[in-house]
Amino acid sequence: MPGIKSLITIPDFSLSPRIDQVGVEERASRFTKRSIKKETKMNGLKLVLNMIDLTTLEGKDTEGKVKQLCYKAMHPHDALPGLPTVAAICVYPSMVKVAKKTLGDSGINVASVATAFPSGQASKEVKIRDTKYAVEQGADEIDMVISRGKFHSGEYNFVFDEIAAIKEACGDARLKVILETGELGTMDKVRRASDIAMHAGADFIKTSTGKIQPAATMPVTLVMLEAIRDYYSKSKLALHYLVMLKETLGEDWMNNHWFRFGASSLANDVLMQIMKEKTGVYQAANYFSVD
Repeated sequence: MPGIKSLITIPDFSLSPRIDQVGVEERASRFTKRSIKKETKMNGLKLVLNMIDLTTLEGKDTEGKVKQLCYKAMHPHDALPGLPTVAAICVYPSMVKVAKKTLGDSGINVASVATAFPSGQASKEVKIRDTKYAVEQGADEIDMVISRGKFHSGEYNFVFDEIAAIKEACGDARLKVILETGELGTMDKVRRASDIAMHAGADFIKTSTGKIQPAATMPVTLVMLEAIRDYYSKSKLALHYLVMLKETLGEDWMNNHWFRFGASSLANDVLMQIMKEKTGVYQAANYFSVD
């Protein structure tokens, strides 16, 4: 429910798991050595196309350029019929209305950067106004950048609170949190920033703005994927306990008279999984009540 963020007990993010950088780099490199069959490759290429945020974020952007980009999003290549569209067009807030009108009922989302993109160097109040303006213009998604200076200063609660405030300002729009991993420095910090963003309510976590190098890399992405896996695995583990209970003691023990979970934080994790099954998307933890 809106406004609940102020009641959340913030985890100790200094306790995020340590990352074996060499091990991550070795695991990531293995994915590049897989052979992919022709049919699978074609299906994969179409899926990649459908997952792209087609982006223009330049000071020289014009309405004409945004309209042209929207046409490309809806018609990737007219010589090849049957291709999927891209996922979204990503523009500055001032161009959201143009993109929204041009895309019409195509089903392609309009994403807008906000929060003093790409530096993040602005007050929380400015960032909230920036976000609300983009949503009012019709943005379906908000791409925010975290305050890397605050993060490097160890002010993790500040980063958490800011993300939660932007999540609230998004209303029904989805929040994509950009970590700018090229400025974080280590895999440990990438993991910590990922944990902060997800606990604060991010619907997506993203590697970079694309404005600095290095941007996205496979090892960094693997660390972020593992953070997502761990975040959403708690309630699934509870199901594994139930399977073990049934197969060991039988159906008669499958009730709360004989078996309990003594983990208060598990309740919201389970609620998120239930919402995922019903709606197809995860709802951020801050939409559920807290103790």
